[in-house]
Amino acid sequence: MAKGMFDVECPCCKAILKVDSETRAVIAHTVPEKPPAIEDLAAEVAKLKGEGARREQLFQKQFEAEKSHGKVLEKKFDELFKRAKENPDLTPPKRDIDLD
Repeated sequence: MAKGMFDVECPCCKAILKVDSETRAVIAHTVPEKPPAIEDLAAEVAKLKGEGARREQLFQKQFEAEKSHGKVLEKKFDELFKRAKENPDLTPPKRDIDLD
């Protein structure tokens, strides 16, 4: 290494920068090698094939939950309506927006 030069590692991309202390300029840089995105193509394909079944299972679960969602809301409404009929003198709670 030349006199007055030092190496600095970039915190973002992990590149090695060679900086001249006299001119305060980056003289050279070395970009680190990135690992390949896919190591084993066959393993990735098998993983993607399994994803279809998992997505279908999640869809069916959400579909069943959505079908029963209306019944849940109806029961909640009936319960609150029953409470309101039992206590007609009870005023509704103040909301934050009502305080302005």
